[in-house]
Amino acid sequence: MGVVAEFIRELQSYEEYSFSTEELYKKTLAPQSSVKKELARLVSDNQLINLRKGFYIILPPSYQHYKRLPIELYVDKLFKTLSRPYYVGYYSAAALHGASHQKVQQDYVITELPALRDIVKGNLKIRFFNCVNWPKQNILQRKSDTGFFNLSSPALTFADLLDNQNRLGGINRMLAILEELAEAVEQNDLKELLTWYKNKSTLQRMGYLLEKLHLNELSELIFNVLQKAPFFPILLSPSKAEKAGSTGNRWKIDANVVLESDI
Repeated sequence: MGVVAEFIRELQSYEEYSFSTEELYKKTLAPQSSVKKELARLVSDNQLINLRKGFYIILPPSYQHYKRLPIELYVDKLFKTLSRPYYVGYYSAAALHGASHQKVQQDYVITELPALRDIVKGNLKIRFFNCVNWPKQNILQRKSDTGFFNLSSPALTFADLLDNQNRLGGINRMLAILEELAEAVEQNDLKELLTWYKNKSTLQRMGYLLEKLHLNELSELIFNVLQKAPFFPILLSPSKAEKAGSTGNRWKIDANVVLESDI
């Protein structure tokens, strides 16, 4: 057995599914040239994925057919290697909260600038998004088989999806997911979000949709915060080519798209 295979077996014995080459080189006295050859062979044999320079994920037999690994098994270690904050968000977070209307075909991770390049390695796809105003709260630590990872709470996930709807396929693509996700939003989660979240337009859209879903206790929490200061008419689906017109509702939402779901 080669030194890399032995190292992988040791990692898997305590349920680790990723490693950096820095870790590997600290564990072996073998020449780097031979280590690199073995790494390349294991990648070719579908036992490893070279996720990015200097970082690999391990594909145990149960995942080799899929040629991907659930992001919660390696994302925390990846970002510790990068020394950057992160959280799993958008559709990935929604699925982990039980809002899995459709199978997530790629993973979504939010981090700070500078931007990271998206990763596409066969079936494994990760989209990285930048957050300028890092959340002060509502980032959860969720347990996985390998430890803990950071995940946006249901309330933050809901807000993030709405805030980035035009970059994520539009509101109708995410509508069924938002409906399911709304059921996971608890009052304390939303109250916490409202202590720091400043994007009024997103809160208007969020309150409008929650009211449509008859989640009145949640929508009232948002409205009570909004009415403390002036807020103005906005489009339900942002558009550079269109301005908000008459709204006819207390959220001052111009419903410029037909919601194609059960709402």
